[in-house]
Amino acid sequence: MRNSFHDFLFSKGYLVGEGESEHAPEALTALAKLFNIRITSNPGWASIDMVKVASRNLDEHVPPPFYQGFPESVKQLPIGALVLDRLIHYTRTYGFGDFSTPGHSLFEEEVVRKCFDEKVEVRELAIISMPEAIKLLHNTVTSLLASSRPLSDAQYELVQNYIKDYDYHVTECNCKDTAVRLLLDSRDTSYARLLKLSDAIRLVETLQFKKYDSKDIKKLNLRNQDRKFLTHVLDYIFEHGMCDLRTCCEKRKLWKGLLHHLHYKAKNETAAQFLDAIRNDEPRSVYSDFERAVGEGRIRDAVDVLRNEKGEGAVLRNLDYLLSRCKSDDEVDYVLDVIDGKNKILLIQLLLHYYTASPYARRVFRFQKFGLMHLHEETAKEARARRTALDAQAVSRVNMHLWSVLEDACKGTLGKVYVDEGMKRIALPLQEGTSMGGVGTLPRGSRLSIPEGEKIRAFTYWELVDDIDLSAFGVSEDGEQIEFSWRNLFDEDDDPMNDEAIVFSGDETSGYNGGSEFFDISLDAFKEEYPYTRYVVLCNNVYSGDPFSDCLCKAGYMMRDEVDSGEVFEPKTVKSSFAITCASTFAYLYAIDLQTREIVWLNVSRDSRERVAGETKMAFLLDYLNVTDVINLHDFACMLATEVVDDPSRADVVFSDSYQPSREGVELIRSYDFERVMQLLN
Repeated sequence: MRNSFHDFLFSKGYLVGEGESEHAPEALTALAKLFNIRITSNPGWASIDMVKVASRNLDEHVPPPFYQGFPESVKQLPIGALVLDRLIHYTRTYGFGDFSTPGHSLFEEEVVRKCFDEKVEVRELAIISMPEAIKLLHNTVTSLLASSRPLSDAQYELVQNYIKDYDYHVTECNCKDTAVRLLLDSRDTSYARLLKLSDAIRLVETLQFKKYDSKDIKKLNLRNQDRKFLTHVLDYIFEHGMCDLRTCCEKRKLWKGLLHHLHYKAKNETAAQFLDAIRNDEPRSVYSDFERAVGEGRIRDAVDVLRNEKGEGAVLRNLDYLLSRCKSDDEVDYVLDVIDGKNKILLIQLLLHYYTASPYARRVFRFQKFGLMHLHEETAKEARARRTALDAQAVSRVNMHLWSVLEDACKGTLGKVYVDEGMKRIALPLQEGTSMGGVGTLPRGSRLSIPEGEKIRAFTYWELVDDIDLSAFGVSEDGEQIEFSWRNLFDEDDDPMNDEAIVFSGDETSGYNGGSEFFDISLDAFKEEYPYTRYVVLCNNVYSGDPFSDCLCKAGYMMRDEVDSGEVFEPKTVKSSFAITCASTFAYLYAIDLQTREIVWLNVSRDSRERVAGETKMAFLLDYLNVTDVINLHDFACMLATEVVDDPSRADVVFSDSYQPSREGVELIRSYDFERVMQLLN
């Protein structure tokens, strides 16, 4: 079984065994001593390979940071020594081009570390058999393919490898993005059965980006083998697929360019009719008829065009636009009556949209493409020209209707359900396509409590690139931000980098063969020193300019005692560790809510070539930090139930991180089983 499968199962709380092992006692001892792991089932199956799996995921060997005595040695150095350390290091590396060895402080005194002696939670894992592991992987892959949302790189890799290794035949794939990736990576034309003709443009865009590093589909210069491949795909769709001509007409210019570049010739009557329609500018697209009807004030006709030609989802995506142009309550009712609950994800996204919507504030549009988040902030001119703002009364009316439809669509899906109270802080996995996978990852917006007396130690480490920066930013409730990073070291009047609130381990700029950076954040001290800061946002950026996908980089956090002991990096205290693999130089990791003492998951790969994190605005992240106040896994699970029970032993499905079903046939869904939740959302 591949390492990636073992790693995925480890992140879900499982190790894979092959029967009784003669080295079980040694393996159990090593797991307990190194990682504080307790095996809850089949302990006699424990093997040395399991120690390797744990080490790979919890990062036993991490290169030391610039200040090897961090955090105490950093606190003890005066600002002058810190600044001089940095200047000498930067002169050697970026000045003289010597990146040969990792840099370390010239002024740091040796710190004698106490043996590790901190409060640590036991990490419980179960050992399962190979058939059980394969069944778990099968169920996960089935759930991911059932989702209509784009998959993250880690999720897609799991699907792709499972198909290869276990000869899995894909019969259902509800996400066009996933189908396109499978088709491109396998070059198996039969995957075109999962697409419509209009999806061919998405296929070409993805090919351009992945193979030619180009985002401009208007400038095609494909190699012969790719032109032949696309020609075969079009032939297959014309022969077997769904030829949605009217939708294709929405991108008529792109189609003309593609067909000309391929020198495409029709092989059957369907293809000939399509070519004739595209080249002769007939018929009109669905949106042409939609806009004509809206412009003439025929709202009912506009709704009918979208619903009949493109489905309920198209109506939902244009809900603000339609409602803002309704002239009577009857027209509003007609628009809302179209919503039938088939698309739960869109309903929930709209609920979140109306929760944060303000008719006067400039909007920030977020969308994802190629596994990266793209942002567009509304300009002043666009805001003045906007005609889609709804007043508070209209928003309230829409919200009530959306909740009602969602509850009706969910009711009775799962039978008797028990839901742990902790699920109220877990978000729903709505947009995980830009996320990274690994130990401790949760859906965006999920919250985890930080115990009293403990601080957060944020970390990142890397290889195959000289300089990755771990940065921290304080963000107020109105979006104002303050930077805590290597650049602050040069401000002698305000040195926030080596006090009790926040400590930085130094900027390592020669880490090609292994570099690391750390932040210690003490919540009580931070709140006292920076009372107007509500959140601390952690992010990673590649200062060297290469994308994360070209290097090895992991990030995460540890829970450490306020007075810490042991090494800088202690695997027993790791709460999350995930690989950053996005094709950009910028990623948001997580936030700390200082008021509620919680970690808030962000895990966003942003489409950016920024090399300095302080050049970006972060106010838009506030929308992610309160999603569980609108809807959470607890709310959703209760909606799915025929009956919500207060005793897990009576339930058919249990949503809990701590309960272990004692009755056969009970399904357990945990906070990090978001692949299963993604399936339930569809």
